Amino acid sequence: MTICGRRQETVDAAVAELAAEHAGKVEGRVADVKNHEEVGALFQFVDTRFGGIDVLVNNAGVGVFRPVSEITLEEWRTVLDTNLTGAFYCSREALFRFVTRGGGHIVNIVSLAGAHAFAGGSAYNASKFGLTGFSEAMMQDVRSENVRVSYVMPGSVATEFGHPPTAESQSQGAAEGSDWKIWPEDVAEVVRMLLLMPARTLISRVEIRPTKAKIGSKR
Repeated sequence: MTICGRRQETVDAAVAELAAEHAGKVEGRVADVKNHEEVGALFQFVDTRFGGIDVLVNNAGVGVFRPVSEITLEEWRTVLDTNLTGAFYCSREALFRFVTRGGGHIVNIVSLAGAHAFAGGSAYNASKFGLTGFSEAMMQDVRSENVRVSYVMPGSVATEFGHPPTAESQSQGAAEGSDWKIWPEDVAEVVRMLLLMPARTLISRVEIRPTKAKIGSKR
């Protein structure tokens, strides 16, 4: 397994946590999915270290939440290039390899924002609506080639977009202000379920919502 992220410290932290139970089977690599060359180098690293790839999870995402007139050109490009173009770069590299390996599975982490627009979400909505359409079309492209494409649409998740859980709050069962949200582990469990489905079965789309939504939230 290879973990990718933009910051060395977060990559190292994820690798250390996973390696505690899977020693020698987890590697980390810093790469910015907006950069095609860095994505190519990432996949070459996976080829060298693990001999290829069987599963790709596209989970990189950023958000800028302001009215259209207040979003800068740089912010627009950052959101679209990370959330949508980055998934294209990574998926394209994976599909090249799946052809020779005889199949594979791509899981895109989208968002309910990919189906439900909201005020201030123009850049984020555009990227996630685009990722929904990209996932659907790619699934149709490759479903006859032993390649499965799934996409997961979570609602509000307790990550850096909001207030992530602390070590203390995790021991108590919820992060302050985030107890109503989905936790990252919940999304990961859904991804694991998708990967464990029999090869004859393709679950293309999964929507996940907090059991009890925050008042005023549609997600």
